[in-house]
Amino acid sequence: MSSLDRVRSARTAARSRRPAARVVLAVLALSLVAGVTACGSPTGATGSGQRGPATATLADLDPVPVGPAPAPALPATVKSSDGSDVTVTDAGRIIAVDRYGTLAQTVWALGLGANLVGRSTSAAFPAVQQVPNVAGGSGSISVEAVAAQRPTVFLTDTVSATPAMREQLKALGITVVYFDSERSLEKTGPQIEAVAAALGVPEQGRKLAQRTSDEIAAATVPKQDPPVKMAFLYLRSTAITMIAGPGSGADSLIAALGGTDAGTAAGLSEPFTNITSEGMIAASPDVLLVMTDGLKSVGGVEGLAKVPGIAQTPAGRNQRVVDMSDAALLSFGPNTGRVLSALSQAIYHRPSA
Repeated sequence: MSSLDRVRSARTAARSRRPAARVVLAVLALSLVAGVTACGSPTGATGSGQRGPATATLADLDPVPVGPAPAPALPATVKSSDGSDVTVTDAGRIIAVDRYGTLAQTVWALGLGANLVGRSTSAAFPAVQQVPNVAGGSGSISVEAVAAQRPTVFLTDTVSATPAMREQLKALGITVVYFDSERSLEKTGPQIEAVAAALGVPEQGRKLAQRTSDEIAAATVPKQDPPVKMAFLYLRSTAITMIAGPGSGADSLIAALGGTDAGTAAGLSEPFTNITSEGMIAASPDVLLVMTDGLKSVGGVEGLAKVPGIAQTPAGRNQRVVDMSDAALLSFGPNTGRVLSALSQAIYHRPSA
């Protein structure tokens, strides 16, 4: 074979190999695309491919009544959280005050919303906007405002009502029932039933607690391995910035969302601790949970990045901030199942960057 023949033969062989090479390259390209899609999936192991803020929303912030307005069976004597036995004889004029709006939500969902004559700022769902406000968002009670509403029963807790306030309410002859101030997933049902018992509607309480439990169980939260590290931040302008830890209620919510509470994991021992650069960097959250009004108070996501230490965390670098209405996020009331579903959607099911 001449040199020319050998060159022609090599060219022919090379042309015959090109289709096979193209097939291999195509297969490799498809594999790479599939791999990138899997890594960037919203339900991936850590969600590290996700960036940007999201808002968790409920279609309706108003708790859904468990049935028609019930007729309370009174008098009812119940054990109050301050250790006393309290007899409620009339539920016609109810005031419900706590830091998270839980008690007012529960009264509404029991079907007794028309009897509500006083609330706190934290009870901010639309249905009660016209109900007089007798306490600030932190639960600070105005005894004068309470007395002006002539309540037949006042529902609150021993954190919202200081010892001095308790004495004043007692002196005014107001029937007060105190409830557990701690908020957690596990205590949601028992507190609903406790409120219902005090108002003389125990059957409605059992139905509402069961409905809430069913909705919590039905909330879809994808399993994460390892769990996403989340931090709840309490924000009220740049003057009040705190990270949640054990016993805050946020730790229970984060656990229900399949996450690890960053504050607790970092060794915090108090429910809420002032944010410092060192503490925030040590907590190193992947996701930040905040109340919507709180986020607005610091100037939104851009303003939040200026809070000490935030920009140095994975959540800060990726702007992974999930906000939710102040009236819902930590209420642990009748809306808990819907809250979990909305938060899960916002955290895990967003498109990746």
